[in-house]
Amino acid sequence: MRRLHRETFYGADVDPQMVRLATMNLTLRGLDEVRVLRRDALTRSLDRAAKAELGMPPNGFDAILANPPFSGRLDRDRIVEDVKVGRTAQTELLFLQYMLNHLKGGGRCGVVVPEGVLFGSTGAHRELRRKLVENNTVEAVLSLPGGVFNPYSGVKTSVLVLREGGTTERVMFLHAGNDGFKLDANHDQPIDEDDLPELVAAYRDRTERETEWRDRDPEAEWTAKWWFAETEAIREADFNLSAGRHRPQSRAAVKHRDPLEILEELRGIETEILEEIDALTTAVSEANRR
Repeated sequence: MRRLHRETFYGADVDPQMVRLATMNLTLRGLDEVRVLRRDALTRSLDRAAKAELGMPPNGFDAILANPPFSGRLDRDRIVEDVKVGRTAQTELLFLQYMLNHLKGGGRCGVVVPEGVLFGSTGAHRELRRKLVENNTVEAVLSLPGGVFNPYSGVKTSVLVLREGGTTERVMFLHAGNDGFKLDANHDQPIDEDDLPELVAAYRDRTERETEWRDRDPEAEWTAKWWFAETEAIREADFNLSAGRHRPQSRAAVKHRDPLEILEELRGIETEILEEIDALTTAVSEANRR
């Protein structure tokens, strides 16, 4: 029990309010001795002595789960050397490098990233993705629906799942079109459509799914919401890790409507609009004469 309370969970945040909320949540669950520190991991590094003083594991973590801030930037001269990625000041890239630095050998990481991290074209984006693929084992990329973090952020995101060390042979991609809530500005109304349970099950059974993927008929339409891409294809795509980039192309014939039919439909809509405008004009004119 002592190990669970003092040597299992660790956390850090630069916002004191988030530190207090995390500490309160842990305390309510009987974990009142977990260390949640207020610190900026991108502008202040800790040596082994400092980690020991704060009760942090000196050799890194077995698992890291994180949802770092989106679209933040830092002054370059404040960024500590060990998290630098090229000349970038984008915090989403710096945080990802920080996590890679602090995983134990074979440690696992699950992190929410803005979609741009997966396909951005700057040198820093490409270099970080190259490190992910060639120096680590990227297990899966889960594409989340746009607006899943509303009302706080409308940024399109994905979940990146990886293991420290090794080399990526292939990546499992999963696409969630719905997450169980209406994808509007509030994102708080439950709906029946929820792809996440099925995709979580597919990820857990990814060895069997990989066999199913290899044994598929390449000429047949692929309808599952998961698929795989080999490292060579990812490398040729400039290490693009966006799920949509590697999604199997639909082979179904697309039936297009007759353009004249569409134009006639637009003409009808336009006529209705003009009739409504005429009616409103008449109503306003009559009201003005009274």
